[in-house]
Amino acid sequence: EEAKPIRIAIVGRPNAGKSTLMNALLQEDRVITGPEAGLTRDSIAVDWTWGERKFRLVDTAGLRKKARIEHKLEKMAVEDTLRAIRLSQIVFLLVDSEKPMEKQDLQIADLVIREGRVLIIGINKWDVVKNKSETLTAIKEILSESLAQIPDIPLVTLSALREQNLDKLMEVALETYKTWNKRVSTGQLNRWLAARTSQHPPPLVNARPNRMRFMTQINVRPPTFALWASKPDDLPETYKRYLIKSLRKDYDLPAVPIRLMMRKSKNPYVD
Repeated sequence: EEAKPIRIAIVGRPNAGKSTLMNALLQEDRVITGPEAGLTRDSIAVDWTWGERKFRLVDTAGLRKKARIEHKLEKMAVEDTLRAIRLSQIVFLLVDSEKPMEKQDLQIADLVIREGRVLIIGINKWDVVKNKSETLTAIKEILSESLAQIPDIPLVTLSALREQNLDKLMEVALETYKTWNKRVSTGQLNRWLAARTSQHPPPLVNARPNRMRFMTQINVRPPTFALWASKPDDLPETYKRYLIKSLRKDYDLPAVPIRLMMRKSKNPYVD
């Protein structure tokens, strides 16, 4: 697995500095940059090595609000960007520090999360920010309110133009990628499930217990768990969120999407 390059898509609104970041990481002028928005039309993939790991960096076209997309060429560029997100393992969402976390940024972030990818938010042009502490606090508050399904989304302040904090960006990306690939044994999970449901039992269904029978991890990238219950359709979303939050805390799974699939346990007395 380590021999394969890790695919990183660089996405964001137009003029956020995506192409500048790609050139800075590659240490060469590989893609066209400039003050005008929309210079990148097609996704450009480049193989690259950082440390001892191989990567495939994908620079993408900027994503504007759907209502503003009129030209057929831009529609094709947007479809190309969305495909790059689906095919990536890590997504760098680059936002402009002067207009951070606007509605379009949050919509892109939500898309990345729904696709189950590793999301790293890079706050670009940080060198020109005057009130750094206030700006960072405001960004974190927006994320905690608008993207509450994933706490502690990695946030890296940087300057692509001045090549500041790029190593930190890659270190955070690899650390989160490792969490994204994490696996928990079935034995551990079922002992954990018994303890958690004993501490906080699921709500009754028609005055009868909704028994949590069995749990196992069925996939990674992102961590995906299957839970067999006597009445899976009647398990409230609040209880599922409780289980996911507990999984994050007890198995150190911050900053990545977690999927919980409900399954119906069979009645042994029914043929």
